[in-house]
Amino acid sequence: MPVKIVAFLTPKPGREADLDTAVRAAVAGARTEPGNLRYDAWREKDGVRIVIDELYVDHDAVEAHRNAAHYIAFRGAAGDLLAGPPEVTVVEEIDVVA
Repeated sequence: MPVKIVAFLTPKPGREADLDTAVRAAVAGARTEPGNLRYDAWREKDGVRIVIDELYVDHDAVEAHRNAAHYIAFRGAAGDLLAGPPEVTVVEEIDVVA
């Protein structure tokens, strides 16, 4: 069953551009993962928080993503770039048009 993850990232003041760079690298890496169906970065209308919209074929693909080198590198960098922990929601499909 597909798994969707939505993460909200709030940059530390003055670190917005650095977070953008780190997110773009994470996006590029995630899009190469075999179990990844979608991985997109958005910015909220107010221009502060970044929203990561992820879609995987199943929970095993999510676990593979969490163990991928690019994701581990992003997590390592995120501590210096984020104002607080990411807000992450994991959801499962009820009724979705493919």
